[in-house]
Amino acid sequence: MRRTITAFILSLCSINVALADEPIELEIKGPLTQGALILAKSEPGVTATLNDEPLQVTEQGYIVFGFARKAPLKNTLVIQKGDSRITKELTLTPREYKIDRVDGVPQKTVTPDPAQVKRARKEAEKVWVARQKETQRTDFLTPVVKPAKGRISGVYGSQRVFNGEPRNPHYGEDIAGPTGTPVKAPWPGEVVLVEPDLFYSGGTIIIEHGYKVTTTYLHLSELNVDVGDKVKQGELIGAIGATGRATGPHLDWRVNWGNERLDPALLPQLYQD
Repeated sequence: MRRTITAFILSLCSINVALADEPIELEIKGPLTQGALILAKSEPGVTATLNDEPLQVTEQGYIVFGFARKAPLKNTLVIQKGDSRITKELTLTPREYKIDRVDGVPQKTVTPDPAQVKRARKEAEKVWVARQKETQRTDFLTPVVKPAKGRISGVYGSQRVFNGEPRNPHYGEDIAGPTGTPVKAPWPGEVVLVEPDLFYSGGTIIIEHGYKVTTTYLHLSELNVDVGDKVKQGELIGAIGATGRATGPHLDWRVNWGNERLDPALLPQLYQD
């Protein structure tokens, strides 16, 4: 009898060891390049870190994160569950961005006066605060759709250098179209900012999609939602305009993961098999 009990205990121990050694499932979707939003699928109950910084994991085991315009090319993703652990080295493809150099531009044309700078900084703080709202929505799991129809007139990462002085890079995708062209939500989400007249971006809307993912819509001529509204994918939220510091009617739309500014043009690659 004692031998039988001992054998049973040893059998349980071997089962526990086997379970601890079982590999963790991990699938990574999205382009491994600078400016990309990445979606990883693991298992419920795992923990995750990216470059030693903790990542949130949904109840279903999804992990969303992003890489900045000039993100380091070498990154380490660690997934752990109990005694099982996966270390995945993520090597990014570097990107080259369009740089336009323009000399002989009157300085007053490209540099706002101090009052405008003060206003812009105050507005930027308001935008930053709006982006800090974070829920457990998982809208980013829904395949994205374009927010507006039109010609792509500006791309992510491009930059202008006036009189030898680099300006801030462009962090969105510009879609040119007539004023009044409908702008629709590319994902479901909750509206966290609605501003009709910001200095740089004019009519501005920010939508939160969960787990630090937000999208932003700039230069709008109409704003058809309010803060707190829950919008469905494809729902009308505004209209293309030329408000703020815009040279013509277009939508500048952007995607953020936390404070990392990402490339909207790469989003469709998240959902490719």
